[in-house]
Amino acid sequence: MKKLFVALILAALPLLSFAAEHGPELEKVDIDVSDKAALQDGARTFANYCMGCHSAKFQRYERVADDLGIPHEVMLEKLVFTGAKIGDHMNIGMKPADAKAWFGAAPPDLTLVARVRGTDWLYGYLKSFYEDPSRPWGVNNKVFPNVGMPNVLVGLQGKQVVGCKQVQVVEDGKKQYDPLTGTPLTHEACDQLKIDTPGALNDEQFDDKVKNLVTFLAYSANPVKLQHQRIGTYVLLYLAFFFVFAYLLKREYWKDVH
Repeated sequence: MKKLFVALILAALPLLSFAAEHGPELEKVDIDVSDKAALQDGARTFANYCMGCHSAKFQRYERVADDLGIPHEVMLEKLVFTGAKIGDHMNIGMKPADAKAWFGAAPPDLTLVARVRGTDWLYGYLKSFYEDPSRPWGVNNKVFPNVGMPNVLVGLQGKQVVGCKQVQVVEDGKKQYDPLTGTPLTHEACDQLKIDTPGALNDEQFDDKVKNLVTFLAYSANPVKLQHQRIGTYVLLYLAFFFVFAYLLKREYWKDVH
């Protein structure tokens, strides 16, 4: 019995260690994969900023174009830069050996990254690059420390640094306000990211750009989600309709029994 107990404790240690790890609190992001405009903008950002290194090899250009309402000729002209045909998978031209030599490891395929990491993690990760001269690419990331990739969105976001700024007080997950004036209660935090050199977009525009990119990645990870939801609705309606007749039949049958 003691041996079994010790074995269970040892087996649980990795899980306990994992549970003890915690990173920065992730900002919640509301993703709507039915928003065609957001998906189209996200696909454009993915093709222009991510596909230099990352593939989406389990997707086909044609499927993406059809699902997102993008004409095939527009897809080929604006979002395909490798000479691929509309029916090809979304691969990249970079060779794995070259990628390993440049980055230390081949950049992962991103088709299913939203399933693996989650949309909140992706949203926080893409917004959390900051200047760090000690790193090979001169940047680090608060959500993924010591990341091995450059900040490809720096031209849009601008250069971020870690510094002090006023942040709103939050207790038990609720933002705090002055009871007399109603103004937000703030305190100075010195581990916060702030823009040091502005980019092409302001904060709100960049947040929308990243949200749209994450929306596309969420669609890519599960392109049939809306179809499954629609089928599920039909099935539930059918079961509800069938239940009415089953109940009436049951009542009619048991009426004679009693």
